[in-house]
Amino acid sequence: MENKNKTQNTYDYIVIGTGTAGSVLAKKLTDDLKTSLLSIEAGDNNSKERPIRDSRFAPPFILRDNFSPEYYWPGKGTPQKSVQNRSFEWTGGRTLGGSSSVNNEQYVRPTDLNIKQWEDSLGPLWSPKRKNYLFTKLEKYNGGSHNPEARGYQGRLDIRQTPVKPTTMVEKIIKAMERATGIKRILDYNDPNTPIGPFTRWQLYQMPNGIRESADTAFLTRDVVNEDGLGVKGRKLTISYKSTVMRIIFDENKRARGVEYVKEGRAKVAYARKKVILSAGIKSPELLMLFGIGPEKLLKKAKIPLLVANNNVGKHLTTHAANMASFQVNKKDRFRPAKDPNALYVSGAFLPDPRKGPESKKRFVQIFGQPNDEGNLSIGFYLTEPKSKGRVSIQNNDPLKLVLANEGFLSHPEDLESIKQVFKVYLRKIAKELSKIDHEYKLLSPSFDVIQDDKKLEAFIKENLQATHHIQGTARMAASPKDGVVNGKGEVYGVHDLIIADDSIAPFVSDGNTSAPAYFIGANIAEILLDQTKNKGGKA
Repeated sequence: MENKNKTQNTYDYIVIGTGTAGSVLAKKLTDDLKTSLLSIEAGDNNSKERPIRDSRFAPPFILRDNFSPEYYWPGKGTPQKSVQNRSFEWTGGRTLGGSSSVNNEQYVRPTDLNIKQWEDSLGPLWSPKRKNYLFTKLEKYNGGSHNPEARGYQGRLDIRQTPVKPTTMVEKIIKAMERATGIKRILDYNDPNTPIGPFTRWQLYQMPNGIRESADTAFLTRDVVNEDGLGVKGRKLTISYKSTVMRIIFDENKRARGVEYVKEGRAKVAYARKKVILSAGIKSPELLMLFGIGPEKLLKKAKIPLLVANNNVGKHLTTHAANMASFQVNKKDRFRPAKDPNALYVSGAFLPDPRKGPESKKRFVQIFGQPNDEGNLSIGFYLTEPKSKGRVSIQNNDPLKLVLANEGFLSHPEDLESIKQVFKVYLRKIAKELSKIDHEYKLLSPSFDVIQDDKKLEAFIKENLQATHHIQGTARMAASPKDGVVNGKGEVYGVHDLIIADDSIAPFVSDGNTSAPAYFIGANIAEILLDQTKNKGGKA
């Protein structure tokens, strides 16, 4: 499809997606007021709507279960053999801000040990030092830390540490965790020096008043774009809402020249002078395959002309599987402070492998507490670096056909054994210590009898495991196309001027919630592109 008004539809960059990474890219690349950029967003601008802005909608599944048609991509994963053939929602945010507008608001930077794996594989562009530097530039931290130099206070991304004064319930839980694990509480889990320990105060994507902070409210604010998505104060930025990309246009040299997309039912085309950037999250590997980049046999079966054969597209899918325990509480205790309903969570912890003990400094499990529908306390956890892998495949050449998404839950036997150890060691001991502190607190599910019986515990885990939507790795970065989809600069192997910048390129699963790594990826790719432009005298 060619466009007669090509010059009117040509930009320096085209970014597909306005989510966590895409919003950062859109702002940073147009800060010079010279660079033009088109952001293509499949969803609408829902930023002012209460379910998105009100943080009380953020805890797990409230938004997804009640507002899925409004703010999410439709999708369902394939039945999971290792968890009794159950299937889970395969989805992400389909709105301005992407998944940052609908996530659980937990702000967790990957640790230095985690990112060191990235550096060892890709070089200094992805080092712990660079990661920490970029986070200090991104964030506007409103909280305490014993290492204030490791935090940012002048960035655009509001981070609130809450509650300032923990409730009696939180204090009891944290004391129980300290006694059960032998690990003292920490103030700031995002301090690189204190990645391990229980804590009373979560760090949340919230403004000081408790309203949700998301990628658009941080980086696509009214001093950047107006309500119609047009750049202000000379900024050459355009956001096209309700626009779904159908394919990328490549020339005979396999250079990405532009995109075809559908906007409110009408076919459109736009061209890029410099780069096309995929920042579509869970949709990125699907789009690559529809463009002809992916496993050769799969594309042939789907009747898609092969552009570049790469078996890694859609492969290496990693995610976190949530596991829950339920506790009876003292009805006199409050879950959250009366004056701070936006505190959301009831304590938390990052703990080492229970088989290695408190001397280990590597995060193995993340724990979080929250009230449940029965009025009791749920203490949930997930393995931070699971070994199980899944993959994403397209069914045919229809861009509207749902993908076959296999999360691969418990596909590696070590994960099930590790989850059992967390129940047997941490949850069992925490429950006993909590009852000693206050006899009103009792473990309800799984019972001590279930925890002590391997077969019963395995059945409980498989029946109750839940998805977290922490999808990474499906277009992973690697030193060569034998091992990945993009290089250390986000450039797609086998073609020119096509970049991916989102969580799909993470080479290793992050040891915490995955929104912070997406901000890091977006900011880092933007810095790489800006450095290229500077070094080439204005040409990227």
